[in-house]
Amino acid sequence: MMTYHTIDVDDLKIFYREAGNPDKPTMLLFHGFPSASHMFRDLMPALEDHFHLIAPDFPGFGQSSAPDHTQFSYSFKHLSEIMTAFLKRLHLDSFYMYVFDYGAPIGYYIAQAHPDWIRGIVSQNGNAYQEGLGSKWASRQDFWDHPTQAKRDSYRTAFAPATIKGQYTTGTQSNRVSPDGYTLDVAYTQTPGYAERQLDLIFDYQNNVKAYPLFQQYFRDYQPKLLAVWGKNDPSFIPAGAEAFKRDDANVEVDLLDTGHFALETHALTIAQLIIQFFHK
Repeated sequence: MMTYHTIDVDDLKIFYREAGNPDKPTMLLFHGFPSASHMFRDLMPALEDHFHLIAPDFPGFGQSSAPDHTQFSYSFKHLSEIMTAFLKRLHLDSFYMYVFDYGAPIGYYIAQAHPDWIRGIVSQNGNAYQEGLGSKWASRQDFWDHPTQAKRDSYRTAFAPATIKGQYTTGTQSNRVSPDGYTLDVAYTQTPGYAERQLDLIFDYQNNVKAYPLFQQYFRDYQPKLLAVWGKNDPSFIPAGAEAFKRDDANVEVDLLDTGHFALETHALTIAQLIIQFFHK
């Protein structure tokens, strides 16, 4: 059974979903852009007999607090600090971690700082390698290297309904993606200050790329059990990023699925079965 909660963390309201028996091993579920914890709505019922599941919304996303970007630092490192405080409030210090898209650097910052907390990792299109960046990142590199207001404003197209729907449907078979997820994501783009806080995160993403060597050092040093399950048709984070984990971590399984960026929209049951098999060997 799924339950829904809000907890105070550092003067913020952090919303999260919970399912499964707390006596089971915990799995933390970190969402991506432009979504929130609702992206796990099909996965959580498929895993709840095996794990205790916690899926928060990051600040600025979903049902969590979204302070104005002039009053709050929308950086991935700061979000990781808020999520660390969230975990401490829930007394969670031993868990598996499912990371996707934006949730990946947030999760990897936490793993790097608290390696003893991590029992294993599922990386679903959760990149940590330069070779995993698709072609679109070249223009973002130009924005990062030579930022202007005009370039910043050009990324407002990322929040257009057609763009968000495309993130869900690109690389998928026809008529396989429910409108529920992207319709809710589009609705969230209409909340006050949405574009400015998301534009801050787009600009800050460069610091995640700069941190890739630190994440890779974590994999080398701690050799976490890691399941890299990838929508192989994702234009943002391409399959080379999944294969690259093997270079640093001997405990990696790679599964490439015939779908796009939001692989859970089409393959939630498949991914659940891969997780159960991988961590219950």
